[in-house]
Amino acid sequence: MQDSPEFQDDSIDRFCRQYLQLERDLEYPPATLLREAEVQDALYRCIFADEALAYPPPKRYQLRVLKELMSKIEASIEDWDSHGVSDDLMTALSNLLVLPLPSEFIAAQQKSYVTYTLSLLDQSDHPSHLSAQITLLESRNLISAAGTTGLRTWEAALHLGQFLTTSPSLIRAKNVLELGAGTGYLSILCAKFLAANLTIASDGSDDVVANLPENFFLNSLQGSKAIQAMDVKWGYALLGTEDKHWNGGKPIDVVLGADITYDRSAIPALIGTLDELVGMFPRVVILISATERNRETFNIFLKACEKTNFKVEEIDFKLPCRREQRGPFYNAQVPIRICKIVK
Repeated sequence: MQDSPEFQDDSIDRFCRQYLQLERDLEYPPATLLREAEVQDALYRCIFADEALAYPPPKRYQLRVLKELMSKIEASIEDWDSHGVSDDLMTALSNLLVLPLPSEFIAAQQKSYVTYTLSLLDQSDHPSHLSAQITLLESRNLISAAGTTGLRTWEAALHLGQFLTTSPSLIRAKNVLELGAGTGYLSILCAKFLAANLTIASDGSDDVVANLPENFFLNSLQGSKAIQAMDVKWGYALLGTEDKHWNGGKPIDVVLGADITYDRSAIPALIGTLDELVGMFPRVVILISATERNRETFNIFLKACEKTNFKVEEIDFKLPCRREQRGPFYNAQVPIRICKIVK
């Protein structure tokens, strides 16, 4: 199995995709591949060459990964007459070693480009094996001044995105509102890849809303009429007393939310906003994805739905184990639930 072309392609692709996603624990190709000159050349051209990536990972991350890669390559070589280490990779490592890099503390506070590969999309529509991607500027370790966690993409958004990718008719030609959009991953997925008519990426944090246009730009959606950012604070009336229509009178067909039920104190406001949206748009489809870090908190959400006469239907969508994931990659150890809410 390890010597088959399918395994070779998969292990190299997986490594490249995990690298682009800034995964901490990378799955390096096996030694039998790493020692081969064509594999080393391919890795250099795809992810380590100066012009290989429009939005590369931070330099500290590049250095750590390249050091590990070179160590594994050297360990893989049994006969130095038959195999060697790529001069290009050695040069790339040398260049990184002489750069003045920020401290780990400073680097942790900086934003980084994170690229997610959408492996479930029909590859006939995306000829390059790395073409179906979403690139975001994220702060993996930073919480904004307002206390929001919306500056990084969370597992529930990635899992809900995988579900939507397998059910594109839910989004195609629809008007979509994402609540608690954060980095805008789901909104960008809907606007760029799932043919939504209009996608509104909304959040209650001014910091988060202000960052959304930059992520739209990274995905060639700047100036697009298919997506917009909006400030929506849960629990506040969507329709002002002087407004005749909300959102210019454009209907909403689908409401999405990922990891928006983790704060029990915000659940009543969230339910209030969902109830107002159903009042405006009775046929709206509401899909909520939640990482079940705390069963009690999720039960509070379910009880709040029941009090408001919402019916919660859990969607059966398997959480793939790590080995099955080909991008995006996310933790499969904690359950992630996707629920459809109707009234």
